Amino acid sequence: MFGAIGRWLKALAYLVTGQVDSARRTLDTNPHVMRAKYDEIIREKTARIHQYKQAVAQIIAQEQQKISKIRGLGEELERLEKLKAGALAKAKQVTEKLKAEGKGPEQIKADEDYKRCLAAYNDFNSTLQEKSARVEELEQDVEGYRKTITDHKVQLEGLRRELDKVKSESSEAVADMITAQQEKEIADALSGIAQDGSEEELNRLRNLRQEVRAEVQISKELAGTDHKRTEEEFLEYARTTESASEFDALIGLAESVDTGASEKTASEKTASEKAGLPE
Repeated sequence: MFGAIGRWLKALAYLVTGQVDSARRTLDTNPHVMRAKYDEIIREKTARIHQYKQAVAQIIAQEQQKISKIRGLGEELERLEKLKAGALAKAKQVTEKLKAEGKGPEQIKADEDYKRCLAAYNDFNSTLQEKSARVEELEQDVEGYRKTITDHKVQLEGLRRELDKVKSESSEAVADMITAQQEKEIADALSGIAQDGSEEELNRLRNLRQEVRAEVQISKELAGTDHKRTEEEFLEYARTTESASEFDALIGLAESVDTGASEKTASEKTASEKAGLPE
């Protein structure tokens, strides 16, 4: 029993699913619905492209920050190079002075001015090396950003072309759907598969017209108007014929009438009248 109920529920679900799919297909084939769906897809793709562009813009901003840091470090490296050269020149000057005073290498290295120049030189040199390494690191980052940005730009161009293609496809799809529906309606109408409301209404009006004509005919027959109209037509024809004969006689067209026959008819009429009289 439970198995039968389960099968019944499953069949009912299939039926509902089929009806939903059929209704959805009917809606999807509507040109207005199709246009709305394409517009929604275009909006979604446009929004994704905009988000993608924002992400690429952030990468470009990071690249510009790195480039700005490299420029700043480049200026700092130039300053350190100059300070390093100045410390070295100062150390040479102190050395020459101490040598002129007759001091040996150990005495020169122990001199405070010489030690200060040496310390400055070493400090400038180490700082220069660190900043140079930082510049190289930043330059590598910038190179990586440029490659990434180039790849993203290529993808953005592809997305833009796809969006343009969808826009063009939208107009073509809607036009094809309208044309297909019109051709189907015409074909169905010619084959008799489909009958639109106007044709049905026209047939109804034609039947109604025939019914009204039949009712009028029955009413006329019941009222005797047809018999009266026939008598009136005969009387009118007689009046017209008599008037035409008189007109023909007045203008002389009645001479072709057989006078002998007329006289004979009159004689026969007189004889008949005499025969009917008592002797």
